[in-house]
Amino acid sequence: MPLAPTTPASLVDQAIAGMRALLESGEWEVGTRVPPEPALAAALGVSRNTVREAVKALAHLGLLQVRRGDGTYVAATTDMQALMRKQLARVDIAHLLEVRHAIEVRAAALAAERRTAADLASMDAIMDRRRQAVLDGDGPAFIDADVDFHCAVVAAAHNPLLVELYDGLVETLRASIEHPGAADVLAAEHDAVLDAIRAGDPAVAATASADLLDHVVP
Repeated sequence: MPLAPTTPASLVDQAIAGMRALLESGEWEVGTRVPPEPALAAALGVSRNTVREAVKALAHLGLLQVRRGDGTYVAATTDMQALMRKQLARVDIAHLLEVRHAIEVRAAALAAERRTAADLASMDAIMDRRRQAVLDGDGPAFIDADVDFHCAVVAAAHNPLLVELYDGLVETLRASIEHPGAADVLAAEHDAVLDAIRAGDPAVAATASADLLDHVVP
């Protein structure tokens, strides 16, 4: 049976699939600028017009953001993350904070049950970075490490849906964190979460996570 000829629509679908693969693999991270049309066309084996249509489609879905005169940037890496991003733009902040509390506390309990040696090593390294950023007075590095710690706790729960839901909150979480200056008043609370996860105690991990969030979530 002969193959049907490739149609323009299927070429656009092919380009969309190729870009989705780059998003989902982590090669294109949120906030990064995607390559220009000529480079994308060459990489995907399609025309620039096809790339343009594919970008429009992904921008409509909320995965990409086209900035006139600047380029195209990654807004989300999955459909769930894109949906969360759209919802967060119009929800009440109190509702958002309740969702964060629900996800993080449950994730901490699951992490205590499911964490691996690699998970613990990752969280230890992140906490070292967080402490060093405080000593160095490096605000951006502190914020990166703080966000990474919360993400690592959720990742250690080994529930892909929880991870995807939480990924949708990361931008808002990052914007809410302030550099503590010379004294990190929440260091002990973060350590308590990690210690409980390391000890494999779900109840204590959940309590420690709730206590931490009670200090940072109004």
